[in-house]
Amino acid sequence: MMKRAASRRHDAAALAGTGVAEMAEVEYRQATCIYVGTEKPAVDALTLDIRDGEFMALVGPSGSGKSTALRMLAGLEFIESGSILIGGDDVVDLAPKDRDIAMVFQNYALYPQMTVAENIGFSLKIHRVPKPEVKERVLAAAKILDLDKYLDRKPGSLSGGQRQRVAMGRAIVREPRVFLMDEPLSNLDAQLRVATRTEIASLQRRLGVTTVYVTHDQVEAITMADRVAVMRDGILQQCDTPRGLFERPVNRFVAGFIGSPAMNLFDVNVADAGAMLGPVAIPMDSGQRSGVDQRVTVGIRPEGFLLTPPETGIPAVVDVVEELGSEAYVHAVIDIDGSNKSVIVRTAPELVPRRGERVGLETRPGSAHFFHCDTGLRLPG
Repeated sequence: MMKRAASRRHDAAALAGTGVAEMAEVEYRQATCIYVGTEKPAVDALTLDIRDGEFMALVGPSGSGKSTALRMLAGLEFIESGSILIGGDDVVDLAPKDRDIAMVFQNYALYPQMTVAENIGFSLKIHRVPKPEVKERVLAAAKILDLDKYLDRKPGSLSGGQRQRVAMGRAIVREPRVFLMDEPLSNLDAQLRVATRTEIASLQRRLGVTTVYVTHDQVEAITMADRVAVMRDGILQQCDTPRGLFERPVNRFVAGFIGSPAMNLFDVNVADAGAMLGPVAIPMDSGQRSGVDQRVTVGIRPEGFLLTPPETGIPAVVDVVEELGSEAYVHAVIDIDGSNKSVIVRTAPELVPRRGERVGLETRPGSAHFFHCDTGLRLPG
C-alpha cells in the first residue's frame, strides 16, 4: 500500500512537470449574473477569494446560485457587472477555452465509442499534442486514478465511480490552473459517494490544483473542502473552514444548514434568568441581551443535549428513535410557550429510550447559539 501511494505521488509530480507552477488564485469581485427575463440576480455581487491550491466548496440549496457562480468562472454565463480574476488576470472577456480551467460535470460527459485512454486524452488530441506526450500524460493520470488496468475498456463496461474517475482524468491531463467540479458525485449511490469523495479530496491535495467544487450536500462539502462558501438566493452567507461554520454560524440559515442532523432552532421568550427553553433558562451574556427585546432564537445542536430523568430538565416525550450502531438519534417533542416543538438529541447507543417514554433534557454548558428573531443574525458573545 505504501509503495502504491509513493508511486501515485511520483506520477502526480511527473504530470505536474518540473517548472514553477503558475499561481492560480481565483477572485470574485462584486460579480453579478442576471438571467434574461428575470430581475432578481441569480448571483448577486459575489465577492470571494480562493487561494492558490485551495479546495473551495460552494454549497447551498437548489436555486442558491452555487452552480451559476461556477459557470460564471468557467465563462459559460454572462456577467452583468463585477469581475472574476484567475491568477490576478481578469478573465471576464476571455472565452472558456482561454481561461485555463478544466471542468468535471455531473453526468461524466464521456464518449461511449471511445476507450478510457481515448476519453482521457481527447482534449490533448484536439490541441494537437504529439502522440508520445499524449500517451505519457494519459498513463500518468490513469495511474494516479487507478485506471491503468482499464485503459482499453469503454465507459459502458465501467462502474459509476470508475466513469467519474475517467472524467477527472480527462481534466487532469490538461494540467489546468483551476479545476471546476459541478456536483460530480450526484449520480453515484450512497456508499460509492463516500469512497469517491475521499479519493477526490486526496487527489486534489496531491496535485495541489486550485479547485472549486459545487454540491448541495453539506456533509460532502465540509468533509472535503479546506473552506466552504454557503450561498442562499444568490447571496454569499458565510465563507469559513468547516469547523468555523459549525462552531460560529453567522446567521440562522447557516446554523440550520450546516450540520447533520441540523441544529435545533427555537424562538423563545427572554426572562431575567435568560432565554426560556420550556421551564429551563439558558444563560445569556450582556452582549446577547443587548441585541434583543423579548424574543430570541436559540440554537442547540443534537449533541448539545443530555438525556436525564423525566423529573429534571426540559420535559420531553420520545417520538422516534434512530439507532445507528455507534450512536442514536432521539426525536422527541417538548412544550415551548404552549406549542409542541420537535427536537433531535444525539446520544450513546446504551442510553436509548423507548418510543413514548418520558425523559428530561439538559443543555451542555456553552452549547447554545443565539440569533435575532427578525434578522436571523448571530448575536454577539
